[in-house]
Amino acid sequence: MTGRTVIISGGGTGIGFATAGCFDRDGDTTVLVGRRAAVVERAADRLDHAVALPADLTDPADVARVATVVAERWGTVDVLVNAAGGNGSLEPGPEPGPEPGPASEEPLAAAAHAWTVNFRINTLSAVLLTEALRDRLASPGGRVLFLSSIAAYRGSGSGAYAASKAALHPYAYDLAGALGPRGITVNLVAPGYIEDTEFFGGGMSRERRATLIGQTLGGRPGTPGDVAQTLHWLASHAAGHVTAQSVQVNGGAERGR
Repeated sequence: MTGRTVIISGGGTGIGFATAGCFDRDGDTTVLVGRRAAVVERAADRLDHAVALPADLTDPADVARVATVVAERWGTVDVLVNAAGGNGSLEPGPEPGPEPGPASEEPLAAAAHAWTVNFRINTLSAVLLTEALRDRLASPGGRVLFLSSIAAYRGSGSGAYAASKAALHPYAYDLAGALGPRGITVNLVAPGYIEDTEFFGGGMSRERRATLIGQTLGGRPGTPGDVAQTLHWLASHAAGHVTAQSVQVNGGAERGR
């Protein structure tokens, strides 16, 4: 199956970029959507069939612009991969540097900020892009994929990030029911600890890294390619009867040791 149009949010780095590489090798057109124009443009330049489409997916007007560009240039969307998001203020913002912090250190203000940021970048971004493009999905054969997290199953320590990822699950299941009659599948992939991404901001301690790797059954960290290949398979013809599922890619860490 070649020549498809694949929209990937967060396609400039990490898992999103690795996923774009999988489709690019198939000869598919990959449209990389992200807040940081320089990042998605550099990523597109590294691929053979990629186009950069900078946009803030938490802004309804910007998402509407993306939908208009997609309609005019490609018409039909064969695969939509919602990979944008991150761990709140640890993730880079639209410009160089992290997301702005809370305006006040007062506990309730800080909590409101953390929960709002996480739901905005992880949940709202995916919902807005999906709703904007759902009528353009190939029927039959369209694929919608969401990047969840192991945190959706066992928490993240602070609650906000985990909850924002967990919120994608009922949305995806409802969407699978709505789009199923059109021959479109909807699934989630939930990674565990993945290295070579921007998720942890400036990095982590050796002790924390050892703990996360020690929770896996294979004794190694995940890679962006581990997740990308799973997303790629779920978008394939071979996975046509797989829908409303969450596939965990965490080396068994979710089960605990």
